[in-house]
Amino acid sequence: MAQAQIPVTFAEHLNLQANEVPAESIKFGSCSMQSDKFISVCGGGNVTIIDLSNNNEVIRRPISAEAAIMNPVAKVIALRSQASLQVFNLELRTKMKAHNMAEPVKFWRWVNTNTIALITPTAAYHWSLEGDSPPQKVFDRHAQLGEGKQIIGYEVSGDGKWCLLVGIAQGAGGIEGTMQLYSVAKRVSQVLQGHTGTFHTIKISGREDPAQVLCFEEKKPQQPAKLFVMEVGRSPDLPGEVFRLTPQAIPVPAEAQADFPVSMTASKSQDIIYMITKMGFLYLFDIHSGKAIYRARISTETIFVTAYSESNGGIFGITARSGKVLQVTINPQTIIPYISTTLRDNALAISLAGRLDLPGADDLYVAEFNRLLSANDVAGAAKLAANSPQGILRTPQTINTFKNIPAQPGAPAPVFQYFSVLLEHSKLNALESLELARPVLSQGRPQLIEKWLTEDKLECSEELGDLIMTTDTNIALSVYLRANVPEKAINCFLQRGEFNKIVAYARQVGYQCDYSYMLQNLVRSNPDGAVEFAKQLVAGGEGGPLLDVGTVVDVFMQFNLVQACTAVLLEALKGNKPEEGALQTKLFEINLGTGQPQFIQVADAILQNEMFTHYDRNRVAKLCEQCGLLQRALEHYTEPADIKRILSNAAGLNAEFVMTYFGTLSPEVSLDCLNHMLATNLRVNLNLVVQICQKYVEQLGAEELIAMLEKFKSWEGIYYFLGAVVNFSQDPVVHYKYIEAAAKMGQFNEVERVCRDSTVYDPVQVKDFLMNAKLGDPRPLIHVCDRHDFVEEMTQYLHSNNLTKYIEVYVQKVSPQKTPQVIGKLLDLDSNEDFVRNLLNSVGQACPTDELVEQVERRNRLRLLQPWLEARISTGNTEPATHNAIGKIYIQLNRDPVTFLENNQFYEPAVLGKFSEKLDPTLAVIAYRRANGACDDDLIRVCFEQGLFKSLARYLVQRQDLELWERVLPQEEGEESAGRRALIDQIVQSALPETQNPDEVSTTVKAFMNAEMPHELIELLERLVLQGSDFSDNRNLQNLLVLTAIRADKDRVMDYINRLDNLDGPAVAEIALQDEYSLFEEAFVIYQKSARQAQTEEEKVKMHVLAIGVLLDRMSELERAKEFAERVNEKDVWSKLATSQLAENMVKECIVSYIKAEDSTNYTAVIGAAQNEELYGDLVSYLKMARSQIKEALIDTEFIYALAKTDALGDLEEFISAPNIANIQSIGERLFDEGMYEAAKLLFASINNNAKLALCYVHLGQFREAVDAATRANAISTWKEVNAYCIKAGEFRLAAVCGLHIIVQPDHLEELINHYERAGYPNELMQLLEQGLGQENAHTGMFTELGVLYTKYAPEKLMEHVKIFHNRINKTKLLKACEKALMWDEAVYLYQHDNQHDNAVKTMIEHSVAFQHDLFLDCVQKVRNQEVAYKAIGYYLQEHPIELERLLQVLTPTLDPARVVHQLKRAEALQLGVKYLKAVQKENITTVNEALNEYYIEEEDYENLRTSVDEFDAFDQVKLAQNVEAHELLEFRRIAAHLYKRNGRWKQSMDLSKQDKVYKDAIDTAAESKDADLVDELLRYFVDKKDKTSFCAVLYTCYEFVNPDVALELAWRYNFMDFAMPYMIQYVQHLHDKVADLEKRTEKNEEAAENEQSAAANAMLYGDRPLLTNGPPMLANQPYYDGAAGVPGGMGMNNMGGGMNMGGGMNMGYGGGY
Repeated sequence: MAQAQIPVTFAEHLNLQANEVPAESIKFGSCSMQSDKFISVCGGGNVTIIDLSNNNEVIRRPISAEAAIMNPVAKVIALRSQASLQVFNLELRTKMKAHNMAEPVKFWRWVNTNTIALITPTAAYHWSLEGDSPPQKVFDRHAQLGEGKQIIGYEVSGDGKWCLLVGIAQGAGGIEGTMQLYSVAKRVSQVLQGHTGTFHTIKISGREDPAQVLCFEEKKPQQPAKLFVMEVGRSPDLPGEVFRLTPQAIPVPAEAQADFPVSMTASKSQDIIYMITKMGFLYLFDIHSGKAIYRARISTETIFVTAYSESNGGIFGITARSGKVLQVTINPQTIIPYISTTLRDNALAISLAGRLDLPGADDLYVAEFNRLLSANDVAGAAKLAANSPQGILRTPQTINTFKNIPAQPGAPAPVFQYFSVLLEHSKLNALESLELARPVLSQGRPQLIEKWLTEDKLECSEELGDLIMTTDTNIALSVYLRANVPEKAINCFLQRGEFNKIVAYARQVGYQCDYSYMLQNLVRSNPDGAVEFAKQLVAGGEGGPLLDVGTVVDVFMQFNLVQACTAVLLEALKGNKPEEGALQTKLFEINLGTGQPQFIQVADAILQNEMFTHYDRNRVAKLCEQCGLLQRALEHYTEPADIKRILSNAAGLNAEFVMTYFGTLSPEVSLDCLNHMLATNLRVNLNLVVQICQKYVEQLGAEELIAMLEKFKSWEGIYYFLGAVVNFSQDPVVHYKYIEAAAKMGQFNEVERVCRDSTVYDPVQVKDFLMNAKLGDPRPLIHVCDRHDFVEEMTQYLHSNNLTKYIEVYVQKVSPQKTPQVIGKLLDLDSNEDFVRNLLNSVGQACPTDELVEQVERRNRLRLLQPWLEARISTGNTEPATHNAIGKIYIQLNRDPVTFLENNQFYEPAVLGKFSEKLDPTLAVIAYRRANGACDDDLIRVCFEQGLFKSLARYLVQRQDLELWERVLPQEEGEESAGRRALIDQIVQSALPETQNPDEVSTTVKAFMNAEMPHELIELLERLVLQGSDFSDNRNLQNLLVLTAIRADKDRVMDYINRLDNLDGPAVAEIALQDEYSLFEEAFVIYQKSARQAQTEEEKVKMHVLAIGVLLDRMSELERAKEFAERVNEKDVWSKLATSQLAENMVKECIVSYIKAEDSTNYTAVIGAAQNEELYGDLVSYLKMARSQIKEALIDTEFIYALAKTDALGDLEEFISAPNIANIQSIGERLFDEGMYEAAKLLFASINNNAKLALCYVHLGQFREAVDAATRANAISTWKEVNAYCIKAGEFRLAAVCGLHIIVQPDHLEELINHYERAGYPNELMQLLEQGLGQENAHTGMFTELGVLYTKYAPEKLMEHVKIFHNRINKTKLLKACEKALMWDEAVYLYQHDNQHDNAVKTMIEHSVAFQHDLFLDCVQKVRNQEVAYKAIGYYLQEHPIELERLLQVLTPTLDPARVVHQLKRAEALQLGVKYLKAVQKENITTVNEALNEYYIEEEDYENLRTSVDEFDAFDQVKLAQNVEAHELLEFRRIAAHLYKRNGRWKQSMDLSKQDKVYKDAIDTAAESKDADLVDELLRYFVDKKDKTSFCAVLYTCYEFVNPDVALELAWRYNFMDFAMPYMIQYVQHLHDKVADLEKRTEKNEEAAENEQSAAANAMLYGDRPLLTNGPPMLANQPYYDGAAGVPGGMGMNNMGGGMNMGGGMNMGYGGGY
């Protein structure tokens, strides 16, 4: 079948492997395609997503999942891992839903954008993304779709009421398919036998509702497959029949009887079923008829998944493993010709072309249309024409055909039937709309047109609007609007009075109107409407206002429409632009200048709302002041003088406004105005001034305002002003002045409040003011002094002024805590002690004791407080200061201070200790000990200074404080101090022996250890442990003694180990083994002693292991360790010894030790060491022991290797035949790599690794066995290796067997070819490829590479090869080979069949040996690059000029004639292209016309030249006329005159005609010029020539342009009156008729006047229109006939009273005429 007749387009959209998707992941279940937007693949720990809608973008996510499916439309992915389901939004990076299924999911897919279908072994579920609901079960799987059935598909109908589940299984006769059709509404299932199906919705002719159909393939045993299409779910109550087709047989090819479909997709846009089978066959079916359209095998690989392509209505499919994403759809250009010519099914072609609007069925539709008409089937013909594809029958001829058909009685006219069908199915075009409207309007039914317009069934045009305008303006307006005829649409708006719509519409369509005139008319008739219209005009659009605002204002003000003008200006100026300042001012002048209250209020409202800011503020201020709007005037004035003038009447202004207004003034102006207001009327304006001062104190400054008020001596103003701001001010002056003003105003409560609460005023200034003022109430002064610590000055002031009562009140109620300062000052003033005591007793416990004691003690009057202190203590007072004070008194008086210090719990030890140090140090020690550590430094200092070491030693032991010990024990560098030595002696001799508390002993020992005093510590420990004490058997002390000796005196360690029996042996030994001590022998003795003392066998073994570890790891005495191991004979000891021997590379000895220890834990190292030393015999023994202990793959694997190395093949074969866990694969490869092929052969044979087994056979020279093994392996790498070895060994037959399996793999074919060629066997290679071409899986690469080989080694076979297999060859690659081998014929053939016609033509041009004329013509008309066509022309001009005409004929549709002319002229071969140029001259191209004209001149072919210039005017006519005006032939000169006349060069044309005495041409030229001067000149010429006949002919032909006076003068002067008389008679009659007409026009009656006024009004509204005038009633400009033809009856003329015979037929031929 020719390529042009293939009804589908097929292409590889992309390749998944090329996008790094592994082949093993491209399979059913792992790879999914839910729509034409995404492909998702799971595998290798990643999920790969290919976004087909975004240039095939590849997205990879590290997600481990079993399967992933992408949402059909959004970047939402569903992931499945076992029973766990998750849905993620990839764009938002959020998890949408998750669920764990109770049973595994066998199949899943998206059934719509929000629902996932889940198929488990027992049921089908639907899981919605909306809400939080889990998957909902829809139905249970039928028993026939139970276990054993693989689910391959699931479909849900568009309405969600039907479900179809598809499963397959291996049966006796092949793959059997079973489908379960489930009704959701009825909850019933039906089992169908088939492999695939789908739901689809179609539109049925004759039915209103769509049909939901089920399409499926039915395959019963021993019966052919059939296609079923049936409607499901339709209610029987609906009108019309249920849609159901007769089952159609599926045309399965003979070679694919075992094939079965795997997918079925119904195209939404085509209503065509795409069905794909397992073997790669594509079937197309028409859903409406069920007919098969096409069948072809599109892939040799299985297409396991398909998806509908929204872009072209076809499908996508993915091939397994190879990952080719194929795209298939119908070819709209060829499918209809294919159906009509190949299938010969015209009915299907007509149906499909009409439904899908496809080309190719023109002849079929025309024939069918004529047939229906001939059969008198008008309805059928109308329906056919209405549904014709691309409107091929919707023409004027069709409409006329229906018009000409007579109507049947009782039936509508055929043309109405036609239009009815058109309206039902589509929208009418402009012609159809016009033709339908005429009869409808004639019947008086415009409502039908309105209905069709509403339904968008008519195409609107200006002609349609004009037709409707005479009947209905509203409908006409709708048509004009839709047809975009603005002038007439606006005319309709005017007639309807809808002025408000004109602006919007004109702006929308960009139409210019005379808005000024419209507005003037509208103001007169409808002022309110004019306002809205004007608003639209001034609003304008992007280009600005449609009418100048000033013009609009003038129009309204002509009629004094202030309110309307204001409304328009408000709308126009709402943008508040700077350039509109003058108009804003105008607006205020209009309203304020009227003096009318209502307009003044409008202006006031505008100013209040601050709508404008760019007007003349000074002008508006003056207008406001004149109108009494003082507030607005004040807002606009800027000069201080104007402002003061207005403020002089402040009483008449709103106080709130005035206050606000001052906020707009500068501080200087504000102060000036305030001064003016106070100076003008202080009493009236003081209140307002104070309010302004209060509000703007921050802006104007408090000090300036106070100074202003002080200037007018207004303390009242100051008081009220500052009273409002003092609480918020932080200015000390404000607070001070307020206190001063309040004092002057007698407001003492305010004075006290501010003095008490304020923190801002200057206390010294206020204190001095109050003291000097000597107010009767000193409380303000008390508050100031109390708050600012002027207590002593206050006390002195009160004491000196005999105000002691206020002193008592102060210390009792105001500040009892400051009583000490008052007492101190009173003592300084020598106040009475009784008063002081009474004052102190009255304060009681509120008085702070510390400060009081300090004040009194500083004045040496401490005993004054003893009674008061004892009284406080007697009340249970626990205040430390009180007890400190009484303690000092007792210590001074020596009143039993020891008892007080030891028993009193409330004094401060640091205070009394410090106080007692100089009086009695022992008392200080007692006080410091009571501090519980807080005074340790002082205690240590006193003890060292006073030699109290025993007390310090006992204190240190009892405290058990290591930090305290660190402060005492460390010594300075150098010799030990006497005090430290004395302290240590007291500790060892007195303090520790006295204690019975082990914790005290332990802490003391730790202190000595921390102080790094080992020798003193040993001395201390020997005293406690070895010399007999309660702590002699203490384990910790024994350990400590040994450890201290280890660190300080190693010589004593062994002695201590032998003498002490309660040591912690392992711990001590571990320390002894440390590198800094290295007491290995002592540690060994400790472990032996610990082993003897061990209570359990396990502990004993552990000690022995540790002991031998010392010998091995520390002392490196292997022989001594071996003797020790033999002596104790314990497995753990042997294991320890073996490990050390292995580390010393004593492999043989370590294996013996490991065997004795029965220890296989270190098998890895033992195996490695034995292999390094090649002790495989010993290793076999060890591994036997190890296999009895543990089961590890490495042990079994290395055991096999050891057996192979010892050549124990019998034992090896016996071992691998028994159960084992060895990694036979890896060890086999290891043996193979080391050349032990016999052993490797046994291993590979045991695990059926035929690939490696084949290689073993190859190395052993057993090639036949190698091929058999490779056959079983069936791996490409194995085939390649066996093939290579067979070629090397000369086994070409066996090599060919391998090669047949290699060449079918495109990726490996080139490598195989290179191997053969390098080996020098091209003939064998070609035989191999020729043999492989017959295979079913032969691919393009095989055919291509064979062709390449033919170009090198067998060129005689190439042409036959490319002719047979050109469709299966990679033409690009083979073309390169052909070009390299100079095989041009084959190259041209390949270019032609690869649709590379450009290259085919170029090749034939460049290599003449490949030129074939017919082939060249066939290719050149298909080239894409038009430059090739011009190269072909050049080639033919040089090589084949005789054939050029045919070439140009073929290329006519694609050539640029101008360029061809240029090319022919350049080659001086214009005559060769004349026929081509004549053929294209109809396009009226300048270059072609000029070339042909030039050719005609050269050939003196004036007839064709005249025809050319008359019919085709695209050339330089003047230039041509100049070229031929001097030609020797008359006809060429006449052509020149003709051209001059056509170009308006009348005189040149006329002169040329006169020169050649062609008077008829000259007269015609003068008539056409309409130039009276030329006519006069011609008359004079004929007079000079005395040619009366021609003179008369000019008067007749040029009647309208003859000057009557010239004609009469010439006729009278030269005696031509007889020949001028006809002209005179005609002229007189014409003049008479004109005068009569004028008289008739001047008779105006009343009706004519009204008509004239109406016409004038229309002219004003619609503009002037051209008047239709009649031409002259007589002597029209008619062609002039020469005398040879004659004029009947002489020179008869029309409208001359029946004509005028001049002398019985005067001969009026021209002299010298033709």
